[in-house]
Amino acid sequence: MTGQSIGESTGRALADGSTRDFWTTFNVTEHHEFSSAAESLEYFHWRNDQYFNYINLMPVDGQDGRSVLDFGCGPGHDLVGFGVYSRPSRLVGADISPSSLAETRYRLSLHDIAAELVLLDPEATRLPFDDASFDHIHCSGVLHHTPDPEPILRELRRVLRPDGSMNVMVYNRDSLWLHLNVAWQLCIEQGLYPVDDLMAAFARSTDTVDCPISVCYRPEAFKALCARAGLAAELTGVAVSMLETRLFHHRRFAAIADRRLPPESRRFLLDIELDRQGYPMRNGQYAGIDACYRLSVASEP
Repeated sequence: MTGQSIGESTGRALADGSTRDFWTTFNVTEHHEFSSAAESLEYFHWRNDQYFNYINLMPVDGQDGRSVLDFGCGPGHDLVGFGVYSRPSRLVGADISPSSLAETRYRLSLHDIAAELVLLDPEATRLPFDDASFDHIHCSGVLHHTPDPEPILRELRRVLRPDGSMNVMVYNRDSLWLHLNVAWQLCIEQGLYPVDDLMAAFARSTDTVDCPISVCYRPEAFKALCARAGLAAELTGVAVSMLETRLFHHRRFAAIADRRLPPESRRFLLDIELDRQGYPMRNGQYAGIDACYRLSVASEP
């Protein structure tokens, strides 16, 4: 399988200079320099615990003897997980940010984890890997920050082995983040953004107001996007953030009572139920921002 390059689908590159510059200035660890392997691992668990159910849906164990690519690895958070909890035959982290890769290299050295770190050219139209290079691809919180995820998915399909696995997390439109945090708290209560353009407000709510691109998907839309790239996608579940959970328990009814809240968001909040631990659910899934999918190679796109 040769697949198509990133540019063949739409003529668009992986990212652009502004995206690279933003993720060089900002990253999820806020450029923290870990002092020891113990501190690094404690942070790994702490951050995952801020998104209930995340590590169950985006696991880093079970990859012994397999070649693993962490696409958009940032400062190496999940690479630490793969290196500690799996024994992959090959571990590769790829990112557009040189500063994040430098931080990754240092953090992995604390754990004596061997990995190949690849700096991606944001203007490239093809990933620098051979066809069918990887048994498993991990892509967490990346595609929703790209100008055109479909050709990127085509490239990930190209470098994934035909019987390989891929786990992807993207932002979830059916979430308390959108319908409570953005629609009510940011747009209505704080008056920061117009409530009649929730997608524009959402884009300013996730990874600081300066993040150049941030979108969210309903499951049906993301599955259709994957299908166009020749990948079959299954929603494995949703992780809910502590911020969403805290807002839900303290502000849900005030939001529902506010006539300015859009009907879609009010109905979403009315439909929420709680699991036994008090985490909010809707239609059998946690009502959180992180939607997680398992992807596999389908027919030729």
